[in-house]
Amino acid sequence: MNEQIYAYLEKNRALYLQQMTDFLAIPSISSDSTHKGDVRRTAEWLAGDLKSGGVEHVRIMETEGHPVVYGDYLKAAGKPTVLVYGHYDVQPVDPIGEWKTDPFRPVIKDNIIYARDCSDDKGQVFMLAKMAESILDVKKELPVNIKFCFEGEEEIGSAHLNHFVDAHLDLLKADVLLVSDTTMVRPDQPAVCYGLRGLCGLEVRLKGANGDLHSGVYGGAVQNALHAMVALLASLHDQKGKVSVDGFYEKVRPLSKEERATCAKLSDDRALMKQLDVDALYGEEGYSTVARIWTRPTLELNGLFGGFQGEGLKTVIPSAATAKITCRLVPDQNPEAIGRLLKKHLEKHLPAGVKLDVALMDHAEPFIMPLDHPALKAADAALKNAFRIKPVFSRQGGSVPIVNTFHDKLGLAPVLMGFGLDSENFHAPNEHFHLVNFDRGLRALVDFLYLLPRQM
Repeated sequence: MNEQIYAYLEKNRALYLQQMTDFLAIPSISSDSTHKGDVRRTAEWLAGDLKSGGVEHVRIMETEGHPVVYGDYLKAAGKPTVLVYGHYDVQPVDPIGEWKTDPFRPVIKDNIIYARDCSDDKGQVFMLAKMAESILDVKKELPVNIKFCFEGEEEIGSAHLNHFVDAHLDLLKADVLLVSDTTMVRPDQPAVCYGLRGLCGLEVRLKGANGDLHSGVYGGAVQNALHAMVALLASLHDQKGKVSVDGFYEKVRPLSKEERATCAKLSDDRALMKQLDVDALYGEEGYSTVARIWTRPTLELNGLFGGFQGEGLKTVIPSAATAKITCRLVPDQNPEAIGRLLKKHLEKHLPAGVKLDVALMDHAEPFIMPLDHPALKAADAALKNAFRIKPVFSRQGGSVPIVNTFHDKLGLAPVLMGFGLDSENFHAPNEHFHLVNFDRGLRALVDFLYLLPRQM
């Protein structure tokens, strides 16, 4: 379809990989204030790269937190406008002792690059920038209009992006949103993602006596906060993995026969058990593994702590306990409503002798898109051409909250076309990215820009 551009990408591959290595080497950890300068340096690097690639009106735009990098190229009269979103901030690297290579000294081995955020999401942000650069270098013009919006706070909840969007609605106005922050189904199976789960997070705190107590002096007379917490948390699920909170499933949209069949076909329990080194999988009865991950709501305990944590024993009755919980939600569940249901359940099942405090935290709306949208058809054709296999229309278990923001505030149709793999250790030690998908993904992104005007 675009053979000249493909040849250009192949010719410049070594240069691009060196540039990506330089980009990944900057430790843009948004959650760590000591790296604030590195986050800005990453924004400056990205802005410079967009400029050198031919993008116009490139600027670093301030927020109350880390900046947004913006740029555009608006010379395709009468053609659709694509808003390209990604994030250039990264997760912390702890535990650093489990890394086999330095997370900020990228290494390429066996056509795989190892570095923090090479898969999620700086590596894919780099691809989005090179998508435009390669077309402009070869063709001297783009087949669509493009606006870039790269943020530096996604890994800390995009704290200031909603306000940024509200303040720049005209600047960000477009027809389609392009995001490369999702994953392929398998190493050789690309996916067009049309649905994401939402999120509801909360912290649960229990307080018993006015301090930790000697277990010999007071044991058997007062409530142990950890005992109470364990009992309270156990009430959240039944013995078969179903959430026991009244009303939790009330708004859940049922699956179509086609969705059930697709999920069943893609479920490979043995391969997943081998990947995770577990002897069994666990989840809600009546659904395949992929259906549980993509299309069913969950309630997970993310952390539980209280009492003595040091080496050896300390015979105390803990006076306080804390748990962190997140729920992944599906259409048409509302995060705030689910939070209220959880709080009501916890109050109802609270053991005697402790006080309860519930703090609602991060939340994100679930999202789903009609499969017959023209932008998805263009993505389908682009991926098929680049990977030589028909892509799967998938939903995914994670959350990308900004997708809802752009959809609700700007009316944008999201195209979620990512090239990472679930097995690439993003957010964990030894994150990596298969460069075969870097190559094929770049071709798919280029083709998408050419195919989009034919569909819309």
